[in-house]
Amino acid sequence: MEVKDKVVIVTGAGSGIGKATAIHFAKHGATVIVSDIDLESAQKVVDDIKLNKGKATANKCNVTTFEEVENLIDSTVKEYGKLDVIVNNAGIGPNLLRTDKSTLEDWDRVIAVNQTGVFYCMKLALKQMLKQGGGNIVNIASLAGLKASPNNISYSASKFAVVGMTKSAAMEYATKNIRVNAVCPGYTESALLDQLLGTKPEMDTILKSVIPIKRYGKAAEIAEAVVWLASDSTKFITGQTITLDGGTSL
Repeated sequence: MEVKDKVVIVTGAGSGIGKATAIHFAKHGATVIVSDIDLESAQKVVDDIKLNKGKATANKCNVTTFEEVENLIDSTVKEYGKLDVIVNNAGIGPNLLRTDKSTLEDWDRVIAVNQTGVFYCMKLALKQMLKQGGGNIVNIASLAGLKASPNNISYSASKFAVVGMTKSAAMEYATKNIRVNAVCPGYTESALLDQLLGTKPEMDTILKSVIPIKRYGKAAEIAEAVVWLASDSTKFITGQTITLDGGTSL
């Protein structure tokens, strides 16, 4: 992976895919800003990275607040002089209800984090990347942003939006040495999967029945794809959605 000495922000990096991604970047020589709404969790990831001789700092950020995202970008550039990569991973799940039973609060909450938060991060990162003459954005979307996902209206809407935002921005900045791609994980070991599995006892059997590989993805497997997309090994790839789902979409 050609990411050595790159300055990388990963949002929602205190756990799950974000944590695995931050660790994987650091393993390959990048300097990682581990951003999360939970500063304690972010600092634990930083401590793990430093124990393995990696370079990282923690930054508390709620991506639904524009001023906090501004501070995240500005403090990174002030400390390191640039921003090579941002991974927009921060996200939350829905209440898993049918559309007519979904609450306004659930809709507003999920859209604020998963869609508006990605927009804020993209907008401000792009502003910096235009100044410095290049950069790379990787958005964490979902299989739920590519195909039907019942009892999931707010989450599905937000992830379809992330895919569309990725493609639109990729076209806008292709001539500016800025690449924008997304990964679309299927059922991956995470807090969101645990939430889904907790809905009924037979859910584990149901989910694995639609995964040809017959297992869930691992956060580290998603992280490998993210770092690859952000690396100099993929300079001709932009506007793509890389699906990592064990064959579920087949």
